[in-house]
Amino acid sequence: MTQRPDRPDPSYFSDPAHFRKPTRREFLYVGFLGGLSLTLGDVLRAEAQTKSSTVAGGAAGPEAEMVSKEGVAKSVIQIFLPGGMSAQESFDPKIYAPSEYRGAFGSIPCKIDGERFSELFSKTAQIADRCTVIRSMTHGEAAHERGVHNMFTGYRPSPAIQFPSMGSVVSHELGSRNDLPPYVCVPHVPNEFATSGYLSSAFGPFSLGSDPADKGFTVRDLSLPPGVDAQRMDRRKGLLALVDAHFRSQEKADALSSMDSFYQRAYAMISSPKAKEAFNIQAEPEALRNSYGMNQAGQRMLMARRLVEAGVRFVSLTAGSWDHHTGIEGGMRGNAPHVDQAFAALITDLEQRGMLGSTLVMLTTEFGRSPKINSTAGRDHYPKVFSIVMAGGGIKRGLVYGKSDATSVDVDENPVSVPDYAATVYHQLGIPFEKRLMSPGDRPIDIVRGGKVLTELLV
Repeated sequence: MTQRPDRPDPSYFSDPAHFRKPTRREFLYVGFLGGLSLTLGDVLRAEAQTKSSTVAGGAAGPEAEMVSKEGVAKSVIQIFLPGGMSAQESFDPKIYAPSEYRGAFGSIPCKIDGERFSELFSKTAQIADRCTVIRSMTHGEAAHERGVHNMFTGYRPSPAIQFPSMGSVVSHELGSRNDLPPYVCVPHVPNEFATSGYLSSAFGPFSLGSDPADKGFTVRDLSLPPGVDAQRMDRRKGLLALVDAHFRSQEKADALSSMDSFYQRAYAMISSPKAKEAFNIQAEPEALRNSYGMNQAGQRMLMARRLVEAGVRFVSLTAGSWDHHTGIEGGMRGNAPHVDQAFAALITDLEQRGMLGSTLVMLTTEFGRSPKINSTAGRDHYPKVFSIVMAGGGIKRGLVYGKSDATSVDVDENPVSVPDYAATVYHQLGIPFEKRLMSPGDRPIDIVRGGKVLTELLV
């Protein structure tokens, strides 16, 4: 990057080569805004060309009339179990298979007639009548990165383009509510595929910066920097408006409008008590916090409930580590109880608050585990068949959809592809999944390609 001159002439700022695309944290971090001892170059670091974000959503032909509007599901909670959780040790136990396929755990009946879960998910078994279990998820990506990309974007990875995450598409299509970012990751952005891809960074995730399970948890971006009070911030906001006005008079860069949107959102968050209160997990009664579990899985899911209740449209969180090539028995015993408790508490809490019908909850992972226990008492990567759970947001209750064969080698009935899954999620949110968004090079790309809505899952 060209060295910024100490006393730049105006042409420096009009040259797009001198600017990089800021991250969402840079936009929302109030310390970044508060230090207008910052140079103009720092304040205005944005790409001079952001056509891909400012026209994203435009389309050619009939798709131009496709409009996203809020659907049955008003919000999504995406609970992602990184590493690849085994279906055999969770929601699709093979109770009649030989032990080398069945594994070490027994099974228990759940509240779906005739169905059983692993004994490790006893609490989820008790709320299964409010869920749909899909036992026939399938794709062809056996590497972690590619499987994660699939489940976060709805697309197989491509060397030619970086696809946006589902959360970023929701942010782009539906926008924010109640001065809150539309897309939040708890506690951090978990991977590079949870980001905005070819869309503007304006639609990327806001992350908390620390874990809600930590003692003294705070969201640092919601506080004014040391030495900056509200009056001083207002003065700086006015100065920023003058700077923006000057540069708009000099050039037509869409980046300035994009940045202004970020700044306005940041100011709204730090000045709105309601917005800040959404992140105040300490306000929850101790008994409720304990019902979720005073651990990462529990407190992250509780935070997700607070955020969707306050108006966040898409919350993504991770829980545990499920890459059990070795010692799957111990690995599952260490991870499953926390997720089991927290997930059951979340579904129950949403129901009691009257929110389950409008909140789509998804318990997902990147792929499953191999049918047979390996030589190190674990299971290896296996994308050919695995299970996920969905609840709320217009999804049927008490349903098992799809079927794996007797030893989880293959799908026996109703295979569900990743595009099918993504199309169904977007449909419930009111987003036409066939709509095309504009990527760099003025190339329109379908939000989902090749999928169909799984109407059998819908109320």
